[in-house]
Amino acid sequence: QVQLVESGGGLVQAGGSLRLSCAASGSGFSISAMGWYRQAPGKQRELVAAITSGGSTNYADSVKGRFTISRDNAKKTVYLQMNSLKPEDTAVYYCNAARWPYSYWGQGTQVTVSS
Repeated sequence: QVQLVESGGGLVQAGGSLRLSCAASGSGFSISAMGWYRQAPGKQRELVAAITSGGSTNYADSVKGRFTISRDNAKKTVYLQMNSLKPEDTAVYYCNAARWPYSYWGQGTQVTVSS
């Protein structure tokens, strides 16, 4: 069982930066793949960035070059550094931990980017 708590969301102007954190508790963090997803009003939840237990990363095309995902296994925390934010990045951002066959979600944190 893994519990996830996101933090770091907020209101920022276009072009600004935010860093999201996702703190995990429970066992198995270091062997879990971690991901950040987002869901904007009226839209489906989408993958933003993911990182494997070995540190390999992948990103949605819309955030490549602007967002960076990282993890600190000692702290059981995964981060999402978001730079050059755009109004279309506005969404609730969710942290996910996946360790087959289980998938765990945090409660989400709101990110609002004003133009």
